[in-house]
Amino acid sequence: MQQVVRTLTGLWLAVFCAATFAQARELPDFTRLVEEQGNAVVNISTTQAVRRPAMGALPQVPGIEDEEVLEFFRRFIPRQPGPGQGPGPGGRESRSLGSGFIISNDGYILTNAHVIEGADEINVKLTDKREFKAKVIGADKRTDVALIRIEGASGLPIVKFGDPNKLKVGEWVVAIGSPFGFENTVTAGIVSAKGRSLPQENFVPFIQTDVAINPGNSGGPLFNMRGEVIGVNSQIYSRTGGFMGLSFAIPSDVALDIQKQLREKGRVARGRIGVVIQEVSRDLATSFGLERPRGALVNSVEKGSPADKAGVEASDIILTYEGKPVEASSDLPRMVGSTRPGSQASLEVWRKGQTKKLTVTVGELQEERIASRETSKPKPQAETPANRLGIVVAELNAEQKKQMKLAGGLAVVEVRPDAKADVRKGDVLLTLVHKGQHTELKSVEQFNKLLAGLEKSAVITLQVRRGESIAFITISGLTDKG
Repeated sequence: MQQVVRTLTGLWLAVFCAATFAQARELPDFTRLVEEQGNAVVNISTTQAVRRPAMGALPQVPGIEDEEVLEFFRRFIPRQPGPGQGPGPGGRESRSLGSGFIISNDGYILTNAHVIEGADEINVKLTDKREFKAKVIGADKRTDVALIRIEGASGLPIVKFGDPNKLKVGEWVVAIGSPFGFENTVTAGIVSAKGRSLPQENFVPFIQTDVAINPGNSGGPLFNMRGEVIGVNSQIYSRTGGFMGLSFAIPSDVALDIQKQLREKGRVARGRIGVVIQEVSRDLATSFGLERPRGALVNSVEKGSPADKAGVEASDIILTYEGKPVEASSDLPRMVGSTRPGSQASLEVWRKGQTKKLTVTVGELQEERIASRETSKPKPQAETPANRLGIVVAELNAEQKKQMKLAGGLAVVEVRPDAKADVRKGDVLLTLVHKGQHTELKSVEQFNKLLAGLEKSAVITLQVRRGESIAFITISGLTDKG
């Protein structure tokens, strides 16, 4: 019996050791990657005139004195003060703001636009302790990519690039940078997701990782396990100012396209077609007659724009662009933006239950302008009883139609507490969509009659104008009667 126990124990130990050894062999080894590629990563600091705000302009936090707020920012913003630098008689200070990496032997360096924004001088420090002044070749705020260059350097190490489209979720990746001013810090993790859309970021399909990224990592490279740059670390999601497990990198193919344009022209030219779009939800897909949610729903078309000239109409759903599927509305701005202005692009749209092919000549996106034009709210006529949506509507008079440049439409004058529709008083209803059929709304009687003829479980979509914006609102289910 004892012999059997010893045998079983020996077998168990052998299996355990083999499993442990196999697991150890599967764990990634980053040492070779860092040795071969780490020297191409640089620390970037900037020198700028001190623009000290008045004490009254500091953020006011209840229970925290101004000096404590100053101390927080001193600790949070990584700095590297040198001789004669820092707040003082010279009125200048140096801040270690980020990272970058060398992409060519003649000194071109990629980094983030926000790293070098507002800099009077840019200082680049290599891993061999050499320091150089750099000049800005160009910066693109929309993608947060900047290209700078140092001169007079020799024997510069450069990175090699990989294809971010071949990157797989769950794959190991490595970041090298200067978090909080700690140069050449290496962190590792996995790819959490691809093609992420972030608020106010329409032109970058971000790579999401769980690699530890902190202030100072911005502009540094994200490597795959082959030592190829597949991203530029740009943003983190944080409620504390530090790493919380959500980091975002600009794909390297996007960054390379931007740097090429910056190097050749000093600016980036982006395409535009002149449409306002929204996401297609499941309810919207149902009401428009699509088999599943996909595409970009056109809310409105700018008059005289490339889309207008190509025949794109409000309520069209753009399904493909240049033969590539538009799965989410966020896909379209990236596709159009990467198209060179003046070139032609093919569109496939879903219109009233059928697909239609269009060709658009892409225009050029100009800097955004903020419109401040006010439109008077519609003055509704005498109200009518609430309909099956729990709202009261009224027809627009001739003056209101002329002012808003509308041929028809109904003004919402009252929204009852039990209303089914997510509309507001003052909205103007333009069309009703049900099972792919689009009906322009011209009278209260017509609208209420349409609603009366629908089954209680009907899913409908309303095209709504709110101020200067147009959107589609989906409603699932109606009341028994108005």
